[in-house]
Amino acid sequence: MSVLGYRLKKLREKHNLTQERAGEIFGLTKYQIHRYESGASNPDPETIREFADYYGVSTDYLLGRTVNPDTATGEEHAQKEEHDPELDVLIKELKNAPKEQRQQLLKIWEIIKGKGKGNQTNEE
Repeated sequence: MSVLGYRLKKLREKHNLTQERAGEIFGLTKYQIHRYESGASNPDPETIREFADYYGVSTDYLLGRTVNPDTATGEEHAQKEEHDPELDVLIKELKNAPKEQRQQLLKIWEIIKGKGKGNQTNEE
């Protein structure tokens, strides 16, 4: 079994799909799914992309070029690591706050930023 076939089979099973159901999703027959998974034949590039999109992995992962199934590019990956759910809540609340409260918060933020600059200067 090829790396591609092995990974396709594992991903299909992880998603609790039969070969028949996977075939329906991708517009293929159960037999084609079986042949891809067994390594008897290889899907065309467009079908590989469809598999990757559906299973949420990169095409490089399916093809065995990486062990990391993550589809994120370097920049997207960095953004995912920096993601802060608490900040998302704060931003959502801020967007829904009355204009006067937002202006007050901006003034407070400017004071905090100013203190941060002063502390850096004193430490240097």
